[in-house]
Amino acid sequence: MRIFKKISDIQSYLQIQKDKGLSVGFVPTMGALHKGHLSLLETCKTACDMGVVSIFVNPTQFNDKKDLEKYPRTIEKDITLLVNAGCDVLFYPEVEEMYPNGEITRIYDLKALENLFEGAFRPGHFQGVCQVVDKLFSIVQPQAVFFGQKDYQQCMVIKRLIDTTPAFGSIEMTIVPTMRETNGLAMSSRNARLSEEEKQLAPTIYQTLLFLKGALKAGPMAGIKEAATLKLNERRFITDYVGIADAYTLEPVDDWDGQKPLVALIAAFLGPVRLIDNLVIA
Repeated sequence: MRIFKKISDIQSYLQIQKDKGLSVGFVPTMGALHKGHLSLLETCKTACDMGVVSIFVNPTQFNDKKDLEKYPRTIEKDITLLVNAGCDVLFYPEVEEMYPNGEITRIYDLKALENLFEGAFRPGHFQGVCQVVDKLFSIVQPQAVFFGQKDYQQCMVIKRLIDTTPAFGSIEMTIVPTMRETNGLAMSSRNARLSEEEKQLAPTIYQTLLFLKGALKAGPMAGIKEAATLKLNERRFITDYVGIADAYTLEPVDDWDGQKPLVALIAAFLGPVRLIDNLVIA
């Protein structure tokens, strides 16, 4: 595996590979890698000749500086995992390389996606996501990119970024199903910050999503959302939202017609750690 920290160096290397006719797939990450990330790389390697992974803890998508400071950084372990998984290229830049002189890129038109669910609780988060993904896509210029369904709203935001940026029009985006622990907990870098007791409680989020799926029927959604929130609160969660939304637009659905595809989304704190998860329920 080759490791690059400079934009010019990785661009030069990848251009040589592309000139040879090799296709490039790309998996952007913020490190603290786990099996979920490796499943993205595995899917990437199946679809493309070369698998490129980036590790960059992007400061512009953190609206809480304490959350940025606490974000786990495990680069030596990450490198070992990537080598063993057959990664071809790792891009591991410093903040100054990605944002010289504090440079901020354009403002992105995300429509309602920017203010729903995660957007409502993390102002500016998705602008920061788009800033870094725009830069990374422009640097790597991949044929295909791979993201995890666990960050469902982020996937919708990135899909909009691709669809509204002419330079990215040829990029094929694949959303890979969420990897879960045996108890149902969605794999996440943030799980490392949970205490042992909290790890026992954390699967309640997935159990609550399954409850929503099982209780779903045509008509008003308020009752089952309230019941789901109560389930979380009884297990010591502090809930930001329990949402049921159109699976394509993420517009909240208050009264279901029994036909429209739906996704359930949850964000809740367990102790100091904020966890998110989702499930397509119809």
